[in-house]
Amino acid sequence: WTEDRRSEADEGRGKSPVTSHRAAARSDALSTAEQALRRLELTIVRRLDGLLHGSHQGLLPGPGSEFGDSRVYVPGEDDIRRMDWAVTARTTVPHVRDLIADRELETWVLADLSPSMDFGTAAMEKRDLVVSAVGAIGFLSGRIGNRFGAYVLHDEYVHRMPARSGRPALYGLLHSLMDAPRGRPVAGAPDLAEAIEVLASARRRRGLRVIVSDFLDPEPSLDPGLELPWERPIRRLAARHQVVAVEVIDPRELELPPVGLVNLTDPESGRSRQIQLTPKVRRAYAEAAALQRETNRIALRRCGASHLVLRTDRDWVLDIAQFVLRHRRMAHLTHRPSRSGATH
Repeated sequence: WTEDRRSEADEGRGKSPVTSHRAAARSDALSTAEQALRRLELTIVRRLDGLLHGSHQGLLPGPGSEFGDSRVYVPGEDDIRRMDWAVTARTTVPHVRDLIADRELETWVLADLSPSMDFGTAAMEKRDLVVSAVGAIGFLSGRIGNRFGAYVLHDEYVHRMPARSGRPALYGLLHSLMDAPRGRPVAGAPDLAEAIEVLASARRRRGLRVIVSDFLDPEPSLDPGLELPWERPIRRLAARHQVVAVEVIDPRELELPPVGLVNLTDPESGRSRQIQLTPKVRRAYAEAAALQRETNRIALRRCGASHLVLRTDRDWVLDIAQFVLRHRRMAHLTHRPSRSGATH
């Protein structure tokens, strides 16, 4: 309504029709983005709200700041730093103290919008899946007044969007992600490891940290025993926060179709090369891609981060729901008081 009145006023003052046309185009683009975000919210809320109800412990059950009840220590599962020495001395049985999750949590997301994310051969591009994943995390973790912020790896900068609470702030953040231009090859641009270092050093308050990326390095390692460039920063981040690594994958990154001669371009560097996709080349590519993803899985497990895989050709809402439900069940079993006389 405001834009319409402005356009009429501009025409009345003798403004150029081009200006009015541009204003109308901006209004149409804004309404289109707003409709896309509303559809995203409805998709998340309708499908996940009934599955993920329960006591407030954040998106995933994580540590808080208030001590709860004591329970019997479970070797290999409990942190010895939470040992309740007073109860242990009285009962002569090791006990630990549970932590009650904060009522007000702070969630930070690192969204990777590097050039490698501008790719997709299925239902959506990887960057669209990044926006959807960030939106799902924001809608689910910020519904009780929690603060939600983001760092965005894009071109030569790591952009910071301050943590705020409320739906308008989340909509503004998602608008910024959707409106971000496509990545371009930039010499000396920060990589994923540097962006994680920025996230870890800037926000010290304990909370949930989510990294949404394809975890593709310029020189990928196929040896699961070697340390990846981003592995040490994630390990330091996980020492203080709860970390969820969301790996975004397109099916063409796992296997190539039998289409003969193709021109492949590296989006990060801009280099191109023609390759004949023979059965031998396709088989070697599939084996290397599977090994590279397995290397990522092992590295994230070493870091102590939860690993969620989202694919552009799958139902990403169902994958998120299954991931959260699985972790909540594991947390419930881990924190369940053991019966008297039971052995672990």
